[in-house]
Amino acid sequence: MEDLMTIKDASIWASKYIGKNVTPSNISYLIQYGRIPKNGSNGNAFVNRHDLEKYYQSHHETKESRWKEQLGNDLNWNLSFSEYKESETTKHVHRLHSYKGKFIPQLVEYFLDQNTDKFKNKSFFKAGDIILDPFCGSGTTLVQASELKLHSVGLDVSAFNAFISNVKIGKYDINDIEKTANIITQSLKKFQKEKENVSFENKLLDELKVFNGKFFPSPDFKYKVRQKEINEKLYGKQKSDEFLNIYYNLIGSYKISLKQKKNDSFLDKWFLQVVRDEIDFVFNHIKSIKNTETKKILALVLSRTVRSCRATTHADLATLKEPISSTYYCKKHGKICKPLFSILSWWQRYTVDTIKRIIQFDKLRTDTFQKCLVGDSRTIDIVHKLDKKNPEFSELIKNNKIAGIFSSPPYVGLINYHEQHAYAYDLFGFERRDELEIGPLYKGQGLEARKSYIKGISDVLNNCKQFLKQNYDVFLVANDKHGLYPRIAELTNMQIVNEYKRPVLNRVEKTRAAYAEIIFHLKEK
Repeated sequence: MEDLMTIKDASIWASKYIGKNVTPSNISYLIQYGRIPKNGSNGNAFVNRHDLEKYYQSHHETKESRWKEQLGNDLNWNLSFSEYKESETTKHVHRLHSYKGKFIPQLVEYFLDQNTDKFKNKSFFKAGDIILDPFCGSGTTLVQASELKLHSVGLDVSAFNAFISNVKIGKYDINDIEKTANIITQSLKKFQKEKENVSFENKLLDELKVFNGKFFPSPDFKYKVRQKEINEKLYGKQKSDEFLNIYYNLIGSYKISLKQKKNDSFLDKWFLQVVRDEIDFVFNHIKSIKNTETKKILALVLSRTVRSCRATTHADLATLKEPISSTYYCKKHGKICKPLFSILSWWQRYTVDTIKRIIQFDKLRTDTFQKCLVGDSRTIDIVHKLDKKNPEFSELIKNNKIAGIFSSPPYVGLINYHEQHAYAYDLFGFERRDELEIGPLYKGQGLEARKSYIKGISDVLNNCKQFLKQNYDVFLVANDKHGLYPRIAELTNMQIVNEYKRPVLNRVEKTRAAYAEIIFHLKEK
C-alpha cells in the first residue's frame, strides 16, 4: 500500500520526478486512456508509483534524445516550448476557431519580442515597428504583435482565413454579444421542441451508457487492449453491430431524418438533416443582427460549432473519409460513439468560451493597428488596398515602412487551405480562390510542384520587399525537407543568415511522430 498514491498525490510526485508541472487531470488522462493501470474502485482511484515511474522513464526522460537521434543534434530543444501547457499554447483568442498548420503564439513572441538569450543574441524589432505576415492564416502573428505593441498587417488569399484573423483582433461590446447569443439560444431551444431529435438523442445516450458500461468499462477495457488481452478490432466490430439493432429501432420510433436529400455541397454531404436544419435556423438569426461586430463574432462561433458537428467519426475529424449516420466503435474513446443530432450544446459551449477569450485578450492587447487583407501576396499593393480599409494605418506604412516579416508559408502539397473550411464557404458564401494557393495539396510534391512553389514564394517576397525598410529582418517558418529555401533566397536577392531548427511537439490533428521545422532568418544581400 505504501506505493499507492491518490491522483492528487501522484500529480505532485510526477511534477517533482520530471521537473515539469503535472496536473491531476494529466494523471487521470493516463488512467482513462490505459497508459497506466488504476488501482481501487468505487470512485477511489489510486496509482502505483512504480507504474507511473515506468511510464515516465519510457515517455519523458528520453524524448529529447530520441528526437535528436531521428532529427539531428542541431535540434534546438529550447524552441520546443515544452514547458507550456496546451491551454497556454492556445491562449485567449488563438483558439476562437480551429485551423490546420498554425504556429503556436510562443514561437511568434520569441522572435518578435525584445528579449535575448544564448540562441537569440539580439532583438530584431522594437515597440511601434510594423510587422508583415503575407501568409496570415488564422492571424497568430497579428494577435501577438498587438500584445507586443507592434503594428501588423496580414495578407491571405483565403477570404475565410482573413475573416478569422480580423475577428480575433476585433473589438466588441460583450454585453451585446451575450444578450444576442442568449436570444438565439432560446429561439433554438423553442425550435427543437417542434422536433424529436433532442428526445431521441437523450434516449440514445441512455442506451449507450448502459451498453458501454457493460461491454467497454473504463479504464479497464483500454488497459486490456494495450496489454493485448483483447483484440480491439474484432471485439469493437462485433459489439458495434450488436448495438446497431438498438439504434435503428430508436430511429424508427422517433422518426429521425438522417441523410439530406441533396448531396451537392459540403453542407449537404457532411451533416445529418436534423443538424442542417438547426444550422440554417441559427444562421438566419445571425444574418438579422444589426451590430456588425456582434454579427461577425457570432458567425465565427457558428462556424466553429458547425465544424464540430460534421457527421464523421472522432478518429476521422482531420481526414473526413466517409459521412456516417449511425453509431460506431470509436477507437479514440474505446467505446461505441454516435454522430451528433443537435448543435445546441456546442453552440452554447463555444459562445461562453468565445466571450471568455475575448475578455482575456482585451486585457493584453495594445492600442496598435492590426489588419488582415484579402489578396494575392504576389501582386497585392498593400498601401493602396489598406488605404481603403484604414487610411491612417496605410499612411503609417508609407511613412515608416515595414520592419520585417514573420510568417509560415504553405508547405508543398500538404494542406488544401480552402477545403479545410469548405463548410464555412458554403454557409457564408465567401468567394473561393483555390487556384491562387501556393503549393496546394492537389499538385502534390513532385518536381514541377516544387518549381511552382519556389516561384510562388519568391514572387511573394519580391512583391513585399517594396514595402520593407532597409536592413529588414524576414523570418519564415518551414519544414524544408525538399531544400527549396536556398533557391528562394537566391531568387529574392536575400541571404539566409541563420536557421533555427525546432521540434514540433503538439501537432494538432497530425501524427505524433518526431517532426521538426526550421525558422529561416533572411536579410538583403
